[in-house]
Amino acid sequence: MTNLTISPDQLARIALDAGRLIMDVYESDFSVDRKDDASPVTEADQRAETLILKGLAEAEPDLPVVAEESFSDGKVPEHGHRFALVDPLDGTKEFVNKNGEFTVNIAIIEHGRPVMGVVYAPAKDRLFVAESHNSAWQASAAPGAEVPTERTSLKIRPAPAEGVTAVASKSHRSAETDEWLGKHNVADIKGAGSSLKFCLIAAGEADLYPRMGRTMEWDTAAGHAVVEAAGGRVLTEDNTPLLYGKKERGYDNPHFIVYGDVTPV
Repeated sequence: MTNLTISPDQLARIALDAGRLIMDVYESDFSVDRKDDASPVTEADQRAETLILKGLAEAEPDLPVVAEESFSDGKVPEHGHRFALVDPLDGTKEFVNKNGEFTVNIAIIEHGRPVMGVVYAPAKDRLFVAESHNSAWQASAAPGAEVPTERTSLKIRPAPAEGVTAVASKSHRSAETDEWLGKHNVADIKGAGSSLKFCLIAAGEADLYPRMGRTMEWDTAAGHAVVEAAGGRVLTEDNTPLLYGKKERGYDNPHFIVYGDVTPV
């Protein structure tokens, strides 16, 4: 019997289906609950995760999956060097505020590195796919649509001589982030929600994203896969690669920086 392994197009198919379900809830009169850590959770988070877990199990039955809502419920599978990280709705606050800046994140991890990933923003019809370590594309795709065949290759841009564009939260920037940005020739700061921050760098729409706040592995793995496949890097503050499968940290990330064509300081 052949061991089934999931393909990038299968990952995209699952994300598009999850996006359709999320948009059904988005356009309804949904309620918001609070998790133990006071973060918001909606019916969309839970329903999308159920759909994604089912899709992954059908495509690659032996693939362990660490997913946000299951993790919150205390369900953490044993896994070896290959596993999946899932955030069914990254940017629940953006979802609740109805600004469209939320994503579906699905990533495949091998030996601590994200080797494949999908970030899908269903309210914006933007799909980003990392097929391998050096191949990524984006496409326009409506929620639930077929996986698009018209694809644009993703590549980071050369750093603009007049100064780089950083991506950061305009409303929640910490003093630490501002201090860090001050070390670089920053000409502009764009606000963006969820994993779109990684994808803007992969698409050559920005150059730098410092994250000096708490994130979990499922928040970052898919975007990390996309930006790295487009030629970018994701490094911790001591310039080592951001790695995954950190069970001893409870899958919590250290601070990190996403670099396009920018030399780490």
